[in-house]
Amino acid sequence: MIKHISIFSICILLLAACGQNKPVNEYDGKTVFRYNEIGGITSLDPAAANKTENIWAVNQLFNGLVQLNDKLEVLPCIAKSWEIYDDGMEYTFHLRTDVFFHDDACFENGKGRKLTAQDFYHTFYRLFEMSGEQSSKYLAKLLDRTERTNFMGFEAADDSTFKIYLAKPFPAFLEVLSMQFFCAIPHEAIELYAEDFGRHPVGTGPFKFKIWSEQKLVLTKNENYFEYDSDKRLPHLDAVSISFIKDKETAFTNFMKKEFDMISGFESVNKDLILDKNGDLNEGHKNLFVLQTSPYLKTDYLGFLVDDKLKNVKDSPLRYKEVRQAINYAIDRDKIVTYLRYGIGIGANSGFVPEGLPSHNKNIVKGYTFNPDKARELIAKAGYGQGGKPMPVIELNITTQFKEISENIKKQLEDVGFKITININPMATQSEKIATAQFNFFRKSWVGDYADAQNFLSIFYSKNFSPNGPNYFHFYNEEFDKLYEQALTEQNDSVRYATYQRLDNIVMDEAPVVPLYYDEVFRLVQTNVEGLTTNPMNLLNLKRVMLKQ
Repeated sequence: MIKHISIFSICILLLAACGQNKPVNEYDGKTVFRYNEIGGITSLDPAAANKTENIWAVNQLFNGLVQLNDKLEVLPCIAKSWEIYDDGMEYTFHLRTDVFFHDDACFENGKGRKLTAQDFYHTFYRLFEMSGEQSSKYLAKLLDRTERTNFMGFEAADDSTFKIYLAKPFPAFLEVLSMQFFCAIPHEAIELYAEDFGRHPVGTGPFKFKIWSEQKLVLTKNENYFEYDSDKRLPHLDAVSISFIKDKETAFTNFMKKEFDMISGFESVNKDLILDKNGDLNEGHKNLFVLQTSPYLKTDYLGFLVDDKLKNVKDSPLRYKEVRQAINYAIDRDKIVTYLRYGIGIGANSGFVPEGLPSHNKNIVKGYTFNPDKARELIAKAGYGQGGKPMPVIELNITTQFKEISENIKKQLEDVGFKITININPMATQSEKIATAQFNFFRKSWVGDYADAQNFLSIFYSKNFSPNGPNYFHFYNEEFDKLYEQALTEQNDSVRYATYQRLDNIVMDEAPVVPLYYDEVFRLVQTNVEGLTTNPMNLLNLKRVMLKQ
């Protein structure tokens, strides 16, 4: 009881500490990791973990059957081991018997009970009931819900054995299960809190829910967490404090005043103040904090609508492959990364699949490098420019945050003979019109949901035409579809990776997209933070973090 009151007191101090210069983790000798979420958090329900802000918080509160390490290798979590049978269609997970849910009023006497396989059964069943959610779509697409599996696709064979049946082999299934959607939740919490579960989460994770206000979310140490670091029970921290300051300049100033232990995202910092053009900290800041960067499974791109059956495509010059290829050759990706992103990111000169995935191979997948003469040659081949018909004006649709890079791209395209106008749209308008095939030329990005190139290549599969899927280009290629379907069931990693590379080369040749750069994880971290690592999923893991006093 005394320890509980002490941590609660720290949380109250946390709520009062905003704007003070004294680091809150010095109070009472407790260690509190503090960071800010400019975009806010909408829910702490794993089923709603569909954006980075939610995912980071959910990852501290919940666990799934498996987890990824920083190399994107699948490791045990609540499942201590598993077997795969029937040519990749049946998975049997053997669960740990020392995992307990957080203490909460939803349980008898407020004491968290032991997790069993039935909890995963109820979790998966609940996801199916949430039709329309991304998590439900994954299960509906992958699981065998026939009479053979009692129309479920999963079962709790006993208290410590959970079985999943797939409709057909899917080699990346374990990577899919590492997503926060599939974390275990107790049915008692759903019954008690119902629609409020997202604001009153109960999980098994290293931290447990304490306070959520308009200004701050506070999570405190789970004293009964099941994972250890050597012989010491995790987590090392006493609490996590997440602030919701919406102004990035204010948040950055607070980080500089050491009121946050970390600030994340290239767009969240004053780049001119702290970075040189090589993406390193400048001399004046090298000893003040630590810069962490690493590959990120995120490709920023320009997309083309290429379905000439659509009215707005029939008269567009973008319906010609040569024009799309010319735009690819006309853009100096390395220059954009160096001068507009201060070296943060990697020019996407070798396909759509980003660095950080094992199938990425710049020697095999040939993308586009800067070649304005080739661009002019292709424009002429398409029948435009000198000796041909005049090039119509092409509209590029973007959102405000992409304005500087778009202006640079506009100039590069005009240098080879294109006529470009830039339309700046509200985020909601941009998303809606791209999804409904109303924009011929647009800026977007793709972040990997799970650690397999299939996730990136899926956006070019013809059965994923928007608005029902992520093929915003309405790209169709018979050879691509055939190879893609083969890759979906290929169990041999080497063979599957070679197929991914063939698929990426097809996309590059047909050019429904202009890959601009592979993004990088970007974090500034205070010098007293230890054990905070990065990974290509940009997943925040705090259970091994320590703060030096």
